Amino acid sequence: MSSIVHVPRVASPVLLKQSPLFSCLPEALIQEIGQHFHLVKWQKGDYINPDNLMTQFYFLQAGQLEMKRNNPDTGREVTLDMLYPGDSFNIITLLDGKPHDAILEPITASIQLISVPMEMMRKWIWTYPELNQQFLPYLAHKMREQEDLASSFVLHDLTTRLSSLILKHLNKIKAYSGKQEDAQNSHLINGFSDETLARMVGSVRQVVNKQLQHWRAQGIIDKKRNQLIINDLDAIYKEANKMQSSMK
Repeated sequence: MSSIVHVPRVASPVLLKQSPLFSCLPEALIQEIGQHFHLVKWQKGDYINPDNLMTQFYFLQAGQLEMKRNNPDTGREVTLDMLYPGDSFNIITLLDGKPHDAILEPITASIQLISVPMEMMRKWIWTYPELNQQFLPYLAHKMREQEDLASSFVLHDLTTRLSSLILKHLNKIKAYSGKQEDAQNSHLINGFSDETLARMVGSVRQVVNKQLQHWRAQGIIDKKRNQLIINDLDAIYKEANKMQSSMK
């Protein structure tokens, strides 16, 4: 397998603004820091050198990326995060300078990243208050997502977790800011196997498949290959609301 390919091209300010870390920065600051970012291409099935994650800060510009962890003794895997354009996947390393024990795997056929030296990104956070003001809310958002993920595994049954997952990523598509013709390709529930959904809700494929077939028999969803078509969104809301109610 080959590694990710660094494209000899500087990322444009327009691409930088796709990330919530840079979207509201003053134009002059975007122009100043933008010259240090470069495009990176990564094909599905290729690997990323872990050393790169220690020296380069990345965020996703196009495509979809899964971050997961596994138990080498049992083979069980759990999805930590599903990344969309604008998301970063090595923020923990940015903060503590230590390797992050996670498996990164492109979901789409290829993805495009934007990278900048890690030390430079750290320096900018301390140097530019405007960047710091955007970085902290993004960090808090990611921390809250991980908190919700951990608590849902313990406090809620599979049906509630799966319902909440579907709604969460339906909301993602509503906030999509890329090309309109690519919107459906960035929808999480479109093109994902039962095994992938199981990793995301902390279960196994057979159990998730049984729940999906139950919903299909009730007419709540329609499942074609790896596509979930929601026919009764109210039913999904009702089940997911059990999670929201318990968190209030």
